Parts: sequence; C-alpha cells; structure tokens
Amino acid sequence: MKDYAAPVRDLRFVLEEVLGHTSLSLPAFEETTPELVEAVLEEAAKLAGDVWGPLNRVGDQQGAKRHADGSVTTPEGFAAAYRAYVEGGWNGIGVSETLGGQNLPEVVASAVQEMLHGANMALGLCPMLTAGAIEALAHHGSFELKATYLPALVEGRWTGTMNLTEPQAGSDLSQVRTRAVPEGDHYRISGQKIYITWGEHDAAENIVHLVLARTPEAAEGNKGISLFLVPKFLVDDSGALGERNDVVCASLEHKLGIHGSPTCTLSFGEQGGAVGYLVGEQGRGLNHMFTMMNEARHKVGIQGIGVAERACQHAAAYARERVQGRLSKARGGAPATIAEHLDVKRMLLSMRARTDALRSLALYCAGQLDIARHGEPQERDAAQALVDVLIPVVKGFSTDQAVEIASLGIQVHGGMGYVEETGAAQLLRDARIAPIYEGTNGIQALDLAGRKLQRDQGAALTRLIEHAEQTARALRDEPALAALGAALDAGAADLRAAMAQVLAQGADPARGNDAIQAYATPFLSLAGHVLCAWQMGEAALKAHRAEGQDPFYRAKLASARYALTQWLPVGRSQRAVIEAGTQCLDDFFLQP
Repeated sequence: MKDYAAPVRDLRFVLEEVLGHTSLSLPAFEETTPELVEAVLEEAAKLAGDVWGPLNRVGDQQGAKRHADGSVTTPEGFAAAYRAYVEGGWNGIGVSETLGGQNLPEVVASAVQEMLHGANMALGLCPMLTAGAIEALAHHGSFELKATYLPALVEGRWTGTMNLTEPQAGSDLSQVRTRAVPEGDHYRISGQKIYITWGEHDAAENIVHLVLARTPEAAEGNKGISLFLVPKFLVDDSGALGERNDVVCASLEHKLGIHGSPTCTLSFGEQGGAVGYLVGEQGRGLNHMFTMMNEARHKVGIQGIGVAERACQHAAAYARERVQGRLSKARGGAPATIAEHLDVKRMLLSMRARTDALRSLALYCAGQLDIARHGEPQERDAAQALVDVLIPVVKGFSTDQAVEIASLGIQVHGGMGYVEETGAAQLLRDARIAPIYEGTNGIQALDLAGRKLQRDQGAALTRLIEHAEQTARALRDEPALAALGAALDAGAADLRAAMAQVLAQGADPARGNDAIQAYATPFLSLAGHVLCAWQMGEAALKAHRAEGQDPFYRAKLASARYALTQWLPVGRSQRAVIEAGTQCLDDFFLQP
C-alpha cells in the first residue's frame, strides 16, 4: 500500500481558521500556543507516517495470532510501534496534568488520533480503548484504584479494554450474566465476554479490563449491573506486577478487516474466579461505562475519518498514475490519466469533500468537549448539550460515510481496486466495522432522535441549526458564495421541519416509540448532511477570503462548493423519507 501522509495542513486549516483555535482561549490551556499545537501535529505526523503507516499492510496480511496457552502476539512491528508511541508521550496528550497527562485540548488530541487511525486503524484501536478506560476510572474509580492504575494507563505502559458483550447479550446489556461474588476487599469475577478489542496482546506490560457484571443479590435488568476493574496481572501495594489473574483469551475472532487488532473472547474465572474491584457504585455500572463509551463513540467517528482520509490519498495517487482513455475533443483529445476524466474527478471530489466536512464537524464537537470540561460555569452545560447531540452524529454519520468513501476509492481503482494487491480493499474492509461497534449506527440514530431530541425538545439541535443559518447569511453576503448560502438555508429549513415532525410524532403516547424507530436513521442522515454542510460553509468563507492563487484554498473552496451544491441535496432527500410516513414499514413482514 502506498505511504500515508498525515494531513497536517488540512487539520491546521480546521483548527486555526475554521474553529479559530477556540479551545486555546480557555484558562486551562493558557500555556498552549498555536506554535505548540503546530509542533505537536508535525511530530505526530512523523510517527503516523514513518512508523505506524508502513505497518498497516503488514497487520492486514499477518493478523494477530493466539497460541495454545491463550497468549496473543500482534503482527510484526506492532509492539515496537506501540512502544514508540508510548515513549513519545502520546498516550497522555489529552489527559489533565493532575492525572499525569500533558493537558492539551481534546480538539488537538482528536486531530492526533485521526492521523494515527488513518495510518493504522488496527493499531490505533489499542490506545483508543485505553483513553476510554482512563476517562471512566478518573470519573468513577476510588482513590486507591486511581492511584494504582491511572499512572500506568496514562503513560500507556498498561492498556485498557471495555468488556460489555456476551454471547447472549449483544446490544441489550440488560441480559448480562457475568457474575461478581464479593470476597474481602475484592470480587471474584466469572463469565465470558466476546468481541473484546485488544483483550490480549504482547504490546504492553499489563491489560486493565473494565467489566460489566452482576453481584449475587443484584436485580434483573440494567439496574443490577455493576462495573469492575479486572487486571490481567494482579498489582501489589507498591504498584509492581504480581501473578497472572484468572482471565484468559479463549479465542480470536476471524474478521472481515482490522486483522492486526486482536478481537478476543475472554473467559473469566476458569480457575476459581478472577480478582476484580468495584468501580463506582453497585448497580450503576452502565452509567459508569457510558462515560467510557461516549469517549469511544466520538473516537470511532474520528477513526472513520482517518480511514476516509487514507482512502482519499490512495485513490488520488492511483488516479494520477493510471493512464486510460483520452480527453474529450473539447479538451484536446490526448491520452490522459484517469484523474483527468470528469467522472473520476467527481468521485475524487466527493471523497475529498465528505472527508473535509466530517473532519470539521468532529473537531468542532471536540472543541465543545473542551468548553464543557474547562469553560466558564455558565458555558459548560450549554456546550455539553451540544456534545450530547453531536456525538451520535459524529459516530454514526462519519462511519457510514467512511464506508462509502472507501468504497468509492475501490471504484476509482476499477478492477485493480477489487484485488488485494493495491490495498484499496483493505480500507473498505477495515472501515466496515466502525458502523457496528460501540453501539451500532441504528442505536446512534435512536439516541439522537429519541433520548437526545426528546429530553430538551430539540433545544440543543436548534442552536446548531441557528449557527448554520447564521453561516448561510454570511455566505449570502458574499456575491461569489451566495448560491452556497441559499443551499445551506434550504438544508437548515429541512432539518427544522424534520425535527418538528419527529418531536410531534415521538410525543404520541400510542405510537411514539415506533415513530422514533422508523424515523431515526433518515433523521440522523439529514442532520449529518446539514451540520457537515454548515462546517463547509464556514470553510468556504475562510477559503474565499484567503484564496488568492494558493492552490490549497482553491481546493478547499472546490470541496465546499461540492458539499453544499451536490452532496447536501442527497441528504435533504431524507426529509421526504420522513414525511412519507411509516405505512410501508407497518405493512412489511418476513415471509416464512
């Protein structure tokens, strides 16, 4: 596979120009300068491009391997690449100084994570899960657990996992049956968890599993689930590693993609019970785990964007080299690379515009996370409300689009894209998992249209729509961009109308839940298209004012024009889907 070049200039455009480095104005980041951010991005780009990126193909071809004793080895070079990441201090860049991190804004950490996932999605999953474990433990762990486990997790010497799913309990976690029996100052954990990402590996000294389980007296359903910390190796009072805990990798999944990431079935308690420690309160395990899951859902969206960026680069490089056919007579009729053919240009521009738009929305969400955590008290709740609405969009819409972008990348390659040698197929195979894990995209849509929209009657989403309308007015004030403003206005109006319908029908006591289920996915798609178009409207304003003869800004303006005039109309069609009602779904049944 061709080398991956981290998109530093593109990331800087969003951080510096579209977002105006908003996070750097917060008191918590007063020592973080634009120059420091630029240096961080440049160094991360070297790690991603020089160390992680070349292993992407290796990981796909070799995969992770489980041995007879239950141990797992990662593909050649993965452990060393992870150590390079740890030794560079990258694992703690977005963690507060009080926890031993470097206290950089979340928006900067997210930009770095995009580079790493674009370079090597399979390897990037390891620190992504660790970041979620740090967040959950920092919020809900006892003083003793934090003191024992957080320093090594923040440094990256130990990695973290999230153990939810069981063979009989997929998305319905109320069916969890793993048991936690109290014994002195700890619990004995027994049961089986499946689909555990990086659940066993050779890249770090220890693995810290966060596990959902039930105590013997726990009630049925969600309220009976608690959260436990179960280390691979027990840790003594001095922080030194002790004996192996009673948790073993029973098998590895054979997956469509991300072969370099060990996806494990973990068995707890085959020798009498794994030692585990309660995290937070009994019976509030799902609440505590959602701290980790929300962190992970935003990062899965970032992950999809990283793969989409790599697909853009891969397809563009091939198109510039592949000579096929001739130009039209109007353009001289000479032999040409496929990059000169307008249908291929359409695909390449579609890939690029979508990726630019998704990146900007995801980083805007990360910036709101910074305000929610570190802003003035009166700003925090409002920012958190925006984050709550945006996370299902960033996770669901970005990963759906990443699959389409990677698929377009194969199409640009033609027949060469359908064979493994070019590497285009790997990107589609890798990206395809992202709409499924950390809550399927159907669950993300239900979260948006149901819980998030209904609880504040659309107030937070209305604020975002108002931002889009303000951007549309600014575009209309620029004669050269007026058509883009009109397009964005029309999209915002569609989203307002669809939101009103989902709210009204969702409030129906007889059919509210059914209506939300029927409308959720088209509503998330509409919201994603409009909010991404809003960000591209902002990009158009910045690029137009800076354009001159700089090809970078001309390219950004072309992306924005495509997003608003050719991609947004596809999303606007989802309003018609919602207005068509649910009769066809009501009438449908599976024939025996």
